[in-house]
Amino acid sequence: MKIILNFLKQNGMSTWAITKSHNAINLSFSEDKMVVFLEDGRELAVPLEWFPNLRDATNEQLANWRFIGNGEGIHWPELDEDILVERLLD
Repeated sequence: MKIILNFLKQNGMSTWAITKSHNAINLSFSEDKMVVFLEDGRELAVPLEWFPNLRDATNEQLANWRFIGNGEGIHWPELDEDILVERLLD
């Protein structure tokens, strides 16, 4: 898990800020959603309905993925589908 705590001092007040990672470390699928596991411990469930190529893919096609950019994105070569993890967080 990668969480970076930054100590900030502004206007005479001290605060801690958490910098979260947007990089994925794993991926899983259920019948109707994709779960992206992030480096900082968060899990993001996304409806497959958002991605028709993934929704209509076979289990074998869904399983054939790889990370791009050290977990910044996910690529399915057989489906010609790329997803940027940071966009899922918007």
